[in-house]
Amino acid sequence: MEGDRNLEAKIEILLNVEKQMRQAGDVAGTRKSAIDILQLCFEARAWTTLNEQIVLLSKRRGQLKQAVQAMVQQAMQYIDQTPDLETKIELIKTLNNVAAGKIYVEIERARLIKKLVKIKEEQGLIAEAANLMQEVAVETFGAMAKTEKIAFILEQVRLCLDSLDYVRAQILSRKINPKVFEADPSKEKKKPKEGDNVVEEPAPDIPSLLELKWIYYELMIRYYFQNNDYLEICRCYKAIYEIPSVKENPAQWIPVLRKICWYLVLSPHDPMQSSLHNSTLEDKNLSEIPHFRLLLKQLITMEVIQWTSLWNTFKDEFENEKNMLGGSLGDKAAEDLRLRVIEHNILVVSNYYSRITLKRLADLLCLSIQEAEKHLSEMVVSKALVAEIDRPVGIVCFQPAKDSNDILNSWASNLEKLLDLVEKSCHQIHKETMVHKAAVRA
Repeated sequence: MEGDRNLEAKIEILLNVEKQMRQAGDVAGTRKSAIDILQLCFEARAWTTLNEQIVLLSKRRGQLKQAVQAMVQQAMQYIDQTPDLETKIELIKTLNNVAAGKIYVEIERARLIKKLVKIKEEQGLIAEAANLMQEVAVETFGAMAKTEKIAFILEQVRLCLDSLDYVRAQILSRKINPKVFEADPSKEKKKPKEGDNVVEEPAPDIPSLLELKWIYYELMIRYYFQNNDYLEICRCYKAIYEIPSVKENPAQWIPVLRKICWYLVLSPHDPMQSSLHNSTLEDKNLSEIPHFRLLLKQLITMEVIQWTSLWNTFKDEFENEKNMLGGSLGDKAAEDLRLRVIEHNILVVSNYYSRITLKRLADLLCLSIQEAEKHLSEMVVSKALVAEIDRPVGIVCFQPAKDSNDILNSWASNLEKLLDLVEKSCHQIHKETMVHKAAVRA
């Protein structure tokens, strides 16, 4: 009791000093007296009194913003020294309420929210933690370091993915431009000009820009994985593969390059996939994993692939992916690989034949007629190739359909060629006649 009275008496004295300093406009004095009050409460381990004094000091009439900022920063140092979780949460909430709506402590509020979210996550309240994290829009904070902004947004994305909110995860991920990871950190630090916002140093636990790049692409892989967007997953792994620390360590780049190869062959055929396929084949590191060079070669060579022999060759490698970086390829991956082989074979057939019977096509694809027709129809619908099926006759025509203008232009061109031939023939006949007459006269 005597200790409580002494604490109250000391606080009362310091509150009077703070009032005098504040009314005199003395920034340094007001800041020091406010911090001294908090320090007294902390040393006495009077956590309830500490919370009360923080609120009281922040609400005093004409309180200087420098004093509030110093007070919040000082109290944040006490968070990790609280005796129990309940006291810690109470202190964080008090500081959060004080910092709410104040631009000069927006960075501190973001860090407080992050601490509270971590506690909620440890308690298993993922959805609540995700909603709490989204209250802060750090992209508008001019004084926050770039790496800290990115790290905060990535935490928002991760929590949305953990709570299966994929739509919000995509929206938040678009706040980060991937080009920001290509910036040269040595050129970033410039002396601020007069009038510019001074950017604060990031918190000690914030990763470097290249580490954030890896985290970003791992989160994007998780997002694209839920709808099996293989080409985008491949591009994400390609970006991770380009990180210098990964390229220098074979233990890291070999699993990543394997994933690039797998997701390339799992991706539907289109110009971007074809471009990535060719650029990956030119990679010298591919010689370290010759099995995968063979796999890529097979799917780019215009030859029909036998699914059974391909699967027997690569089944062990496929199963082994679950032990590699990034885990297994997914439940549908084996089915999709077979589908890609069928599509490849149909494209090969369309290159060599202008017309083919459905039965012969099914034989080449090692499928039933119904399955061959189904896969061919799906490719036509997706505009991967042009084909027409005459079902009564059972013939597939791979020649593209021409519109009326093309037919007319072709007819006009053919007619012009015919007239040229007639004219040349008449000229040759006339020439032969003249030569013959000259020979008779002689």
